[in-house]
Amino acid sequence: MRECGMLLPVASLPSKYGIGAFSKEAYEFIDTLKEAGQHYWQILPLGPTSYGDSPYQSFSAFAGNPYFIDLDRLVEEGLLTEEECDAADFGDNPRDIDYGKIYFNRFPLLRRAYERWLKDGHTAAEAREKLWPETVEYSFYMAVKNHYKGKSWTEWDEDIRLQKREAMEQLQYELADEAGFYAFLQMKFEEQWSALKSYANEKGIRIIGDIPIYVALDSADTWYHPELFQFDENRVPVAVAGCPPDGFSATGQLWGNPLYQWEYHGKTGYQWWMRRMEYSFRMYDVVRVDHFRGFDEYYSIPAGSETAIHGTWEKGPGIEVFQKMQEKFGKLDIIAEDLGFLTPSVLKLVKDTGFPGMKVLEFAFDSREESDYLPHNYTTNCVVYTGTHDNNTIRGWYEEMDEADRQLSVDYMNNAHTPEDEIHWDFVRLALSSVAKLAVIPVQDYLGLGGEARINTPSTLGENWRWRMLSGEITDEIAVKCRKMAKLYGRV
Repeated sequence: MRECGMLLPVASLPSKYGIGAFSKEAYEFIDTLKEAGQHYWQILPLGPTSYGDSPYQSFSAFAGNPYFIDLDRLVEEGLLTEEECDAADFGDNPRDIDYGKIYFNRFPLLRRAYERWLKDGHTAAEAREKLWPETVEYSFYMAVKNHYKGKSWTEWDEDIRLQKREAMEQLQYELADEAGFYAFLQMKFEEQWSALKSYANEKGIRIIGDIPIYVALDSADTWYHPELFQFDENRVPVAVAGCPPDGFSATGQLWGNPLYQWEYHGKTGYQWWMRRMEYSFRMYDVVRVDHFRGFDEYYSIPAGSETAIHGTWEKGPGIEVFQKMQEKFGKLDIIAEDLGFLTPSVLKLVKDTGFPGMKVLEFAFDSREESDYLPHNYTTNCVVYTGTHDNNTIRGWYEEMDEADRQLSVDYMNNAHTPEDEIHWDFVRLALSSVAKLAVIPVQDYLGLGGEARINTPSTLGENWRWRMLSGEITDEIAVKCRKMAKLYGRV
């Protein structure tokens, strides 16, 4: 069956509290997807974000971002008041997420809600009982992290950093209330997300979630389970993750994530990955695995390097990890993010798993060479995008194209007379008309927005993950046009 969907991070939804959340606007967006003839809503990772605000650097692979908790729902439950929420300063630009203001103003509200929840006769143990063990680990990790004034576990006192039993027991006693607060947040996150996802599924909308292949060094995952990673005897990374020099960056991308100790994972039957995938499929209907090529070969950069230039490719676990998953879960609804330079072994891994790979139209129009991303080269078993969260918007990209590449797109689509302010519809049409079984279009490309609406520019800091959609921006006219085009190309 041919289908289509839209890509929009939860954080990019409109809301009155500074950042998108599981609020009424999220439910309204699902209604809009239904009206527009869509079957999927693709989001970015939902984990709690770190200092750079990237959803790909999270404090846990088994926890949710407290920013997404709907404050209005807490008001309905009597845990907050409208006056308290309205008095908080979350920023006054509906287009921009001010993470600093959100951090300093949202958490005091959430703590107040927790205190009132306790006064209603509830206990922290009650919250913990509803969570996965790994999510409980995250709750304590954040409590300890706050105890050390936000520092990563790599900078904690030695006996805590190495989890010495007596020191851990003492800190668990001292920080019981703080850990309970984070358990409460995770309980509310899961309650609200579960309700939103159920609503989407009832409307015929499936959620495509996104999981990073790696976890952050500053995370509960690495502190609690150092045996899973390439650490030395002092639990210091030996090498870190990244990408070699490419079109995005001349010096490569130095992500800094710890690398997996794949030999150990294999000896356990990839138990941690089984847990992670089970958790992910509780959260999402389809899972997009970011940087899929890292399962075939991963780029290993010596720890302490200033750039990614001196990294080397090392062998990953290959198909074995997915064979184990299939034995445990049956058929997996996974999208393989197979972008970038692909070796024959990577292509073979994607083919052998049977997972659909990704095609991005912004990669297609390079006049210097024949591209696998041009639609006439597609097979049905793929997912086509105009662009991803790491790309410019179609309009922004088109405005920056060199003349030869722009002419190639004109020749390919026969759109010489399309007004530039309508050019995004030609690329949407190209994606929807392709043989790809699923087409996913970023909301910005349906809206025809320029580079100011870009979500992320790889290898840069400071201005990413901030863009938000305005309330009512997807008009009835746009929704009707989306449905009409989806129907025309057999995707409704």
